[in-house]
Amino acid sequence: MSRRATRHESNRGAPAWAVLLLLVLACSSIFPSPARALEAHDYKMAGDAVRMRVVINFDSEPEPRWFLLRAPHRLVIDLPTTKFAIDPSELKARGLIRNVRYGQINGKTSRLMLEAKGPFVIDKLDILPNEASPGFRMVADLSAASQGAFEEALAVQAATTGSTETTPKSERLGLRTGREGQRFTIVIDPGHGGIDGGAAGPGGTVEKDITLTFAAELRDKLRADGRYNVFMTREKDDFLRLDDRVRIAREHEADLFISIHADTIRLKGIRGATVYTVSEKASDAEAQALADRENLSDQLAGIAVEEEDQQVADILIDLIKRETHSFSMRFARSLVGELSTTVGLINNPHRFAGFKVLKAPDVPSVLVELGYLSNAKDEEQLKNADWRAKAATSISKAIELFATSTGSAGG
Repeated sequence: MSRRATRHESNRGAPAWAVLLLLVLACSSIFPSPARALEAHDYKMAGDAVRMRVVINFDSEPEPRWFLLRAPHRLVIDLPTTKFAIDPSELKARGLIRNVRYGQINGKTSRLMLEAKGPFVIDKLDILPNEASPGFRMVADLSAASQGAFEEALAVQAATTGSTETTPKSERLGLRTGREGQRFTIVIDPGHGGIDGGAAGPGGTVEKDITLTFAAELRDKLRADGRYNVFMTREKDDFLRLDDRVRIAREHEADLFISIHADTIRLKGIRGATVYTVSEKASDAEAQALADRENLSDQLAGIAVEEEDQQVADILIDLIKRETHSFSMRFARSLVGELSTTVGLINNPHRFAGFKVLKAPDVPSVLVELGYLSNAKDEEQLKNADWRAKAATSISKAIELFATSTGSAGG
């Protein structure tokens, strides 16, 4: 057949463009085009050093796989190829989260990585449809925890190949059981520090110095006893956010948290030690004023304090009303009894107010005002090493009674 005849037969069949289209369609069925990348936007973080919520929106439903890494403590979330449209200002360190990174790790997977200040647990990680707009959102709730809890989560992860199954609520909240036979752990919190000096006495004594001195003396006394693990939230003149103090207590799995203070009061004649426990409602106006001053420590240091998520606040309040609160009350009563035999106490020495630093959900906590720097006699006592030794002895005795009653002393 001649070339002319071949062209003639071709002209009598389908047009050339139609043949080309059929070929393209056939190839596309054999080699499908790559899936469209997810779009991630509106990244937000809220919370503090104890609890954080991370939310990120997607244009379609993602299928994340998450896992934990140590050294440093990280949450890694792997996603199908994702185009991130995130405001860099939303990635600044805050609360429990120290650093946020994201990007493409290979041709099929994108990664979001959250680095924490310390050990943590994942309360939940959910994918939820948006109610008022198209798309979905991923919500991850993280809570500060002990290294033991983090290692346990890693072990579960290894056994389940990175399962993302959410743990039961009671476990997510970090409630500890089976402490019997373990060494009783105490975290001592010297109030204020760094840029936040706290109160000042008429003789020039600064609260942050007195609290650190006394806390170190109490720590040494308790360690010398040999039955306790004892830690301090700060060992030198450092500023710590209130929620960081709570995070440290939880990180060490504290059985008892004691915050040490020496405030001022508007009535110069009032003097003596006071023991505070947490409550939604203050016992009196002075207790409320003191709590307000202490809770403003972060703002005085120039750090913006975000409002707590209401759901988290409700959980904390609920827990405080239960077992942890009863333990705090029990220790406070013992402490008042011991202090009454060695150092002066104010009238109604056990008081309560809404101190943020006492809101660890699973750590019995008290705030001890050793005295009031606004009173010259109290200021002199606070500067006296013998007086501080008596106060430390009384607190040690109260701790011994409390630890023995919970079955955790010794070991």
